[in-house]
Amino acid sequence: MAKETIKYKEMNTLAIHDISGVGKCSLTVALPVLSACGVETAVLPTAVLSTHTGGFKDYVFVDLTDEMLPFAEHWKNENCSFSSVYTGFLGSVGQIEIVEKIIKMFRKDGFVAFVDPVMGDNGKLYPTYTDEMAEGVSRLVKSADIVLPNMTEASRILGIPYNGGPYEEAYVIDVLKRLCALGPKKAVLTGITLIGDEGRLGSACYDATLDKAEFTLLERIDGYFHGTGDLFGSTVTAAVLNGMNIFEATVIATEYTWRSIVSTKEHQPDYKFGPKFEVHLPWLGAEMEKYRGMD
Repeated sequence: MAKETIKYKEMNTLAIHDISGVGKCSLTVALPVLSACGVETAVLPTAVLSTHTGGFKDYVFVDLTDEMLPFAEHWKNENCSFSSVYTGFLGSVGQIEIVEKIIKMFRKDGFVAFVDPVMGDNGKLYPTYTDEMAEGVSRLVKSADIVLPNMTEASRILGIPYNGGPYEEAYVIDVLKRLCALGPKKAVLTGITLIGDEGRLGSACYDATLDKAEFTLLERIDGYFHGTGDLFGSTVTAAVLNGMNIFEATVIATEYTWRSIVSTKEHQPDYKFGPKFEVHLPWLGAEMEKYRGMD
């Protein structure tokens, strides 16, 4: 497929996620992955947590809602420019409207808004999310160019019953198309297993401009691995900014996530501490180099 090359000087993003001090996820995953792939990355923390919310008890949660818009306005006044925004975990209802404003603030020709609607998994919302927040995130998806949910999040966004799979291909494609009908041109679903192919797990993506869908499935590794959704979303973002189309980006993100899960399974007894992605960053950087558009 033809490479969608962009100029290196424009290959930057504003990552809007939380920071968890322990338990690799969100910005502690996004920043190293994006940077290793040559993407200049600014960060806007939505919250600071002592740990992430999955598997840890009594974590400390600091809400940064009041600071977010002043940060962005300061950058705008300093003539900062971003070719993309990549959003993930949001810490309050108020942050959703703020993120919508930030996307409008920095949108320009060629701008890409990546929205990972981080809300929950396995049919349930995360502990810090309310139904009101879920409704707001569903609205935020309309501002996205590329949306990156799992099936739990897609179900909440679309207002349909949660289906834990395995799935018929036609069902997955229908969900992808319905997501794009909300506004995004491209959608990616994670955690996909197809009926009759239960030994493999992966992702599916759809490009509404081409009316085309593709699946990328690899060997299933048993276990629940915290932080892999952020790892996948960060890799898709990096790949698209390096010039890959959404199908190529989904393939490399699925493989990188799978490699990291294998290493986590082998070397990290307690999965809540996050994926062992660091060892595979050289491989990922080398793959991105093949697509990097440097003038």
